[in-house]
Amino acid sequence: MIEFTTAGESHGKGLVAVVSGIPSNLIISEEYINQHLKRRQLGYGRGLRMKIESDTAEILTGVRFAKTLGSPISLFIKNKDWENWIEKMSVGLPAKDVEKISIPRPGHADLVGTMKYGYDDIRNSIERSSARETAARVAACSVARKLLSEFGIEVGSYVESIGGIYPKENYAGRYLEGSNLKNMSADKLNLLADQSDVRVMDEVQGKKIISKIKQAKKLGDTLGGTFYVIVTGMPAGLGSFVDYNSRLDAELSKSIMSIQAVKGVEIGLGFAAANYFGSQVHDEIILKGNEFTRKTNHAGGIEGSISTGLPIIIRGAMKPISTLMSPLQSVDLSTMKKVDARRERSDFVAVPACAVIAESMAAWTVAKYFLTKFGGDSIEEVKENYRNYYKNVFRITKKNFSRR
Repeated sequence: MIEFTTAGESHGKGLVAVVSGIPSNLIISEEYINQHLKRRQLGYGRGLRMKIESDTAEILTGVRFAKTLGSPISLFIKNKDWENWIEKMSVGLPAKDVEKISIPRPGHADLVGTMKYGYDDIRNSIERSSARETAARVAACSVARKLLSEFGIEVGSYVESIGGIYPKENYAGRYLEGSNLKNMSADKLNLLADQSDVRVMDEVQGKKIISKIKQAKKLGDTLGGTFYVIVTGMPAGLGSFVDYNSRLDAELSKSIMSIQAVKGVEIGLGFAAANYFGSQVHDEIILKGNEFTRKTNHAGGIEGSISTGLPIIIRGAMKPISTLMSPLQSVDLSTMKKVDARRERSDFVAVPACAVIAESMAAWTVAKYFLTKFGGDSIEEVKENYRNYYKNVFRITKKNFSRR
């Protein structure tokens, strides 16, 4: 079982990620990880922090001569803005009084975090609940993404909408219907989406979205949106229905919902499936050579909580950023009087970044289930297990039923 954990505060010395359970001899480099960290920082409407930070990960342990050792991999991302926060974020007692924050922002973890942990300074809640933490996630999950690439599994994303502005064509429909189920890899999808300042697939839509972001900036407001994550090259058989905690779709939903500001997740047709007859929803099974496949992919690549071998399709919804330059009403906890909410340096929109983070979390989940089924101590052993499964699964299935 692979695991990762992150540590660090938004304005502390840096962020740390520790990854365990990765097989030995997987080729990995800081350059590969930093490529995805850079993608996380892109997108029109990001705040000043993105101009200050240029995230790069340093591999501290678990890798020698560009190959994993099978031991825990630790990664460090330095916060360049730490120099301006040394006094405010001191590990020891500060040399002078530091202003304590007492005004929470609606929609953020400010108030609930302070109540839960008994803080006397909302800064403590702000620092760890910040989406800055997702930089460490992207770094950790890039190791899993690299492992999946060894088996032709790719993870991509694009932004479907921002501020309620949708494209004329539902691009994910190509993966839901039968015509292009395996024609476009997720890597190619990323190349197309990354060409847009807001990671959309429609140039006209992109211009409309940028115009709306400019409007939000003038109003001191923020915007949310929706995005798709697509996983291509999937094998059949990941996940299970025998236990609630081994269901692939449940774990994928959890991983996406764990991202700050995500409020909704769908797989395949999702909520839309509730509107149709079953005959319009379920994917007919066909035999193609020595492989079972489907005419359509409305299930989003998962049936009975097990991967079908078709692309996994996940749709997520991100709420608008909680920090508003034209703030909402709040309460000052030091006086218990009505005040405007506090401002904190923030983005106006972060849906493009959220989509990249969602890619990372999906990659981690798929890799976890992949290694549960095909795992070994070295990448060579995993590859051998994977080859044997694909060589025999159809033959065994056919043989089992021919005995009847």
